[in-house]
Amino acid sequence: MARALVLLSVVLVSLLVNQGTASENQRLFNNAVIRVQHLHQLAAKMINDFEDNLLPEERRQLSKIFPLSFCNSDSIEAPTGKDETQKSSMLKLLRISFRLIESWEFPSQTLSGAISNSLTVGNPNQITEKLADLKVGISVLIKGCLDGQPNMDENDSLPLPFEDFYLTMGESSLRESFRLLACFKKDMHKVETYLRVANCRRSLDSNCTL
Repeated sequence: MARALVLLSVVLVSLLVNQGTASENQRLFNNAVIRVQHLHQLAAKMINDFEDNLLPEERRQLSKIFPLSFCNSDSIEAPTGKDETQKSSMLKLLRISFRLIESWEFPSQTLSGAISNSLTVGNPNQITEKLADLKVGISVLIKGCLDGQPNMDENDSLPLPFEDFYLTMGESSLRESFRLLACFKKDMHKVETYLRVANCRRSLDSNCTL
């Protein structure tokens, strides 16, 4: 009888620990989604403010340029559409999100030089800090998915794209600034999408629509 009670106690403790771990993981996922949502909204505001200060002709020229332009993150392998994103595993989406955030650690420090002093976009150092915090959070989520297994992702050992990519394109200051802001918005949108779908994957919901 005593042995049965001990076993029951062990099972109950294990269940409580698992429930606590699940709750903590959900909290981390929620925080990550909220953080990248904020960054995406900030990126949208930054580029909208930038465009509002352009002359009509400048705006028309830039709107034709960006769809044909490359971003720093284009060398990072990622889903190319909604269907591929929805079919991707939670771990794959987390790893891609980590790489995308990591690719902005250096460029984010130059955001202040990409915008007019008249624009109210906040301290660029705060953007870098927010990216760093999000990177740490995603790293914790990846470790949780691995559950003690070694990280076998070969992309983790690959060098990041050129750190000064946006500053060595040989473009005019206007085009250089627009590319930086547009790519930042594009990548934050990607990460927000991937984290949302990854969170859905965690719930084993087969209907993770975008």
